[in-house]
Amino acid sequence: MKKLAVVAFGGNALLRGDQVGTIEEQELNARETCERLLTLINRGYNVCLTHGNGPQVGNILLANSAGKQVYGLPEMPMDISVAYSQGFIGYVLEQQLRNVLREHELERDIITIITQVLVDKDDPAFDNPTKPVGPFYKKDEADKMAAATGSVFKEDPRGRGWRKVVASPKPLVIGNQRSIEKLARDGQIVIAVGGGGIPTFYVAENKLQGIDAVIDKDLASALLAGNINADKLFILTDVPKVCINFNTPQEKAIDRMSVKQAKKYLEEGHFAEGSMAPKIRAAIHFVKHTSRDAIITSANVLGVDNGGTRISIV
Repeated sequence: MKKLAVVAFGGNALLRGDQVGTIEEQELNARETCERLLTLINRGYNVCLTHGNGPQVGNILLANSAGKQVYGLPEMPMDISVAYSQGFIGYVLEQQLRNVLREHELERDIITIITQVLVDKDDPAFDNPTKPVGPFYKKDEADKMAAATGSVFKEDPRGRGWRKVVASPKPLVIGNQRSIEKLARDGQIVIAVGGGGIPTFYVAENKLQGIDAVIDKDLASALLAGNINADKLFILTDVPKVCINFNTPQEKAIDRMSVKQAKKYLEEGHFAEGSMAPKIRAAIHFVKHTSRDAIITSANVLGVDNGGTRISIV
């Protein structure tokens, strides 16, 4: 039986911080990222692909706001915007991945599953928004928008500007995970849990509805990977290895760390919220619940021997 890998793409795999966000840019970025999946496929892995949506869902929210102000269109809530982003990003990834596979004479069905994820409406995250969405702004621009809309903005830990932040509750239950596993183990490439999933909760018994939030895609991916018995979790970012003392003269790349070491580095503040910290927590969750390895790395070294930072149980 082939091994199953869950590969979590960041939203920046499609739209990078220095780009305008045209569809041509996002298609090119998606193709480059999808080409890296060939390494895993050629090494005999079945693949379930997940993705972020931070830049895209932020732009969808901006478009919503502009549509309301200019044309009086009804503004859609956050869960609907996440659903929009799942369909849009899934389409782009599916199309570009199909192009890559055909070029290499590989045949797979590629299936995007719109995924709802259950959260707790009383999660403390709703009182402390931390998940960055949308473009970067200068501080004076962010201050003006915060005053006008009541939104919360926080500075990017890497100094790229200020971004709107929203609530990011813990994912509890992934919808359709049995179908996701079956399709993936049958050899199809499944795209699921887009943007961390559409956040939902039970407003009453047997009555599910959406809620304003963006679930962390790495934690949702780790939950999915554990629940579908994945052999490995790959979390892709824009650096080849996790570093401690990041962006200082004492910066040091880490090849391998145990769950215990990863927790220690987290407690010492080496990993910034809204950046590397959620990825480390997701890796810890997967490794603790499966005793299998998680790897944090960049797309260009995906599947390469000794590439990235490996987090293991010991």
